[in-house]
Amino acid sequence: MSDKSSQRSLGDFWSTYRLDARVVADSILGLSDGLTVPFALTAGLTALGDTRVVILGGLAELIAGAISMGLGGYVGAKSEAESYNATDRNCDELICEEPDTARDYVQEYFEQFGLSEEDTKRVSDQIKASTPRFKEFLLQNHFQATKPDTGRPYLSALTLGISYFVGGFLPLIPYFLVPRDDVLAGLWWSIGLMGVVLLLFGYVKTGVVRGWTGRENYRACISGAVQMLVVGVFAAGAAVGLVRLINQT
Repeated sequence: MSDKSSQRSLGDFWSTYRLDARVVADSILGLSDGLTVPFALTAGLTALGDTRVVILGGLAELIAGAISMGLGGYVGAKSEAESYNATDRNCDELICEEPDTARDYVQEYFEQFGLSEEDTKRVSDQIKASTPRFKEFLLQNHFQATKPDTGRPYLSALTLGISYFVGGFLPLIPYFLVPRDDVLAGLWWSIGLMGVVLLLFGYVKTGVVRGWTGRENYRACISGAVQMLVVGVFAAGAAVGLVRLINQT
């Protein structure tokens, strides 16, 4: 096998298994919430002095939060699909009832690239000659609508729910490993673990969005890591303070 064919096969492999951008976005969103909200809750529950309370309360929040995130992702994706279907119907009506107006939209699109009126008219007439191609062009360039995947609502719900649960389960792990009455040890281990996780997640999240190379991207990744840590620590500290205040009254 030649080097070129090997490179082509490897490129085809990565193209096939490349993660969808929406899946990455849903995963980041779920992990962001999962790494902060349950961490703050479990840290706050340590003020009650019982690891069993922390574990049960944390698990209850994890389950409810994962379901809520999943339902939110499902409803959001369904709304996107409904919006696309409405746009698709509007495009059909435009082509059937106002074909000349639709052709003008095509001409206006190509005029922005500096083409002459004669050239834009010729191109628009060629596109209009094929109704499926005409409709696809209008949807993408005039209505700026992208057809969503039919399985997107279920995939979005699953991705958000699982990523939230995974992120939220991490701060609970230390409480399973310490004695029931030594809740402070669990808290400190949880804080240490989440400090590392939040820094790592903030760095990776920023790198995925901006890129990994270059001084500016490197600084942005460092900044994202610090910001994620500050948000998590602030949320946990506020939760602990409020629970202790309420418990003393």
